[in-house]
Amino acid sequence: MLVSSSTVKGDKPWNANSGFGCITWLGSATSSRGGVTNGFFDYEIVAVYFWAVLHDRGVSWACEPINWSPDLRPWRIPSQSTMSRRMRSAEVQRLMGVMEQRLRQQCGAPGWVNVVDGKPLVVGSHSKDPDARWGRAGRSYAKGYRLHAVYGSAPLPRQWEITAMNVSEPEVAARLIPALNGGGYLLGDKIHDSNPLHEVALATGYQLVAPRKRPGTGLGHRPHAPGRLRSMALLTKDFGKALYRCRMDIERQFGWLTNHAAGLSPLPSWVRRLSRVQTWVHAKLIIHIIYAYCYHPPPLLADA
Repeated sequence: MLVSSSTVKGDKPWNANSGFGCITWLGSATSSRGGVTNGFFDYEIVAVYFWAVLHDRGVSWACEPINWSPDLRPWRIPSQSTMSRRMRSAEVQRLMGVMEQRLRQQCGAPGWVNVVDGKPLVVGSHSKDPDARWGRAGRSYAKGYRLHAVYGSAPLPRQWEITAMNVSEPEVAARLIPALNGGGYLLGDKIHDSNPLHEVALATGYQLVAPRKRPGTGLGHRPHAPGRLRSMALLTKDFGKALYRCRMDIERQFGWLTNHAAGLSPLPSWVRRLSRVQTWVHAKLIIHIIYAYCYHPPPLLADA
């Protein structure tokens, strides 16, 4: 996930265990009269938010004690206004990022074949959301947002970003690819066939493989990126054709992400504006990887 510097600009130094004005760097707590600690820890805020996302409900629903299982209900639950304020803080957003990174580390090596693609997140055509835009969604046009992702072999994308629907996929891919480590092959569809994107991928250590936008035509007289020429040569050989068939893996990953009870269903009506959509999708991705490894654990090396 890419986090812009504007998100955290001006915020206080981050402490993953801090509460709102509760825990200092010296580890002391400021308590009100009666010994009750003021504020909530960041993990308490995240837990309440995840309870809402898990059940596809609004945050106000999770703030009601009656909607919790007796064995899981916290001894105190923040109010909806506290949740709204704290979920926008840099501390909570970074804590979710640390959770994602820890889960990604448990996925193991990413492998040498990766796939880049986008998934439309559609809202109603009459939505008043000022951040939602009209753009291509498959073979048609729709209004909403788009999840741009680079997947390896794990159910959690290696890099991802949320944008409005009208933002170009190659433009976002040019930001995601430099954040990848390692090297190997990066598979994309024909929209990713551009010289600048091939140059970015090759500089990062990846060979981008994407079919030509206009097959059967000449290359003209302008110079082309070496990575693009090698991509065209690969797709004429049996190895390249077999390799490119792996691009369908990302369609299966998107299908799995949306195809269970706690998965990424269509955006509910209360998830509007770019920041809320990004936080909602972030929580769904974390829930999905936990679900995947609880119900479909990876085989042990001894069983391989």
